[in-house]
Amino acid sequence: MAFLTSPLTIIQQTPPTTKIFTICTVVFSLGYMLGSFYSPPAGERSLMNWVGPEHFPYLIVIPGSVLWYPWALLTSMFVETHVIELVLSLLVVPPSLRYLERLWGSIETAKFIFVTVVASNVIAVGLSWIEYVVIGKPELFLFGMVYRGQSALQCGILVAFTQLIPEHQVQLFGVLKVRVKALPMAYVTYSNIMCIIGYQAPFILIQFGWLVSWVWLRFYKRTVLEGSLGGVTTHGDRSETFAFVNWFPPFAHKPVSILSTFVYTQAVRFKLVHPSGSSIPDGNDLELGNGGYAPLPGGARAEAERRRAMALKALDQRMAAASNSQPATQSPISSETPVIPKANHGHASSSSRKLSVTSIPADPKAHKSDESSAR
Repeated sequence: MAFLTSPLTIIQQTPPTTKIFTICTVVFSLGYMLGSFYSPPAGERSLMNWVGPEHFPYLIVIPGSVLWYPWALLTSMFVETHVIELVLSLLVVPPSLRYLERLWGSIETAKFIFVTVVASNVIAVGLSWIEYVVIGKPELFLFGMVYRGQSALQCGILVAFTQLIPEHQVQLFGVLKVRVKALPMAYVTYSNIMCIIGYQAPFILIQFGWLVSWVWLRFYKRTVLEGSLGGVTTHGDRSETFAFVNWFPPFAHKPVSILSTFVYTQAVRFKLVHPSGSSIPDGNDLELGNGGYAPLPGGARAEAERRRAMALKALDQRMAAASNSQPATQSPISSETPVIPKANHGHASSSSRKLSVTSIPADPKAHKSDESSAR
């Protein structure tokens, strides 16, 4: 009974957005696989029996037909064409979304999924059409490129984890330990390799998912400030540690800074993003300064900003410890203050002078002069 209760408990505790996402992934993927398995050959398809393993324009994104099936820009996310891909996606994506949904809420998580997937597919379709216009070959770029799966969302989740827990270590295959902040660019590098050897679809979605998710989290994601009166909200995470330039190695920071600052300036000019409040461009970021930062909700704040908060807390503790230690350090000195005897006033002056010299350190020359005068 415990074996049956445990999965039921997990399902009941799963937030709604993650639950709907998981159900859609299972249903759409299994439907695609069954349709591909029972479909007739391409030459024998008819109006009533027209599904095929390579053409599901109503579920997956095909650049040449997506205008007639615009909903495929979203539904393609739920389609995994192989059992291994489906299993891996179910093992990775739903638990990650469950974690994010508990921090962000159901609505913000749904927005993040929608924007990351749809925008990545739109960019991929636009790229395929540009390639067709420049090179030709519609059978390759318009009808041969099939975009589907959750690779864009997977990379977007890694970007979100980089914002939330960048210093957290994960263990891969039980051997390799990697920090979370290194995973997105490793995934993007894998995408570059696959695109170079000729597998543009669907692996290029990884790169678009990385870029789109970062832009959304950087400038647009709605955040309610904790402890604010009236529920004050801000948009985006303008912290320096989440800057665009930090995704790249140090030797590339200067050219990336120039390009990113130019892009950000133009985006502000056309009112695509809100300025951060400073009028001086910051070469290290896609923003004009570091103002306008919105702290992340939930108990697990961004690790970068957490380090800053921890540093401030440590500084406060040191100052408090210093203030507490001052009376303790002064008390021995005050206890060593000599008590001048009341009898024999003539000897009291000399003895008090000697005691004051020994109890409170003084300049050596002054010490010698006091001794000579005492003699």
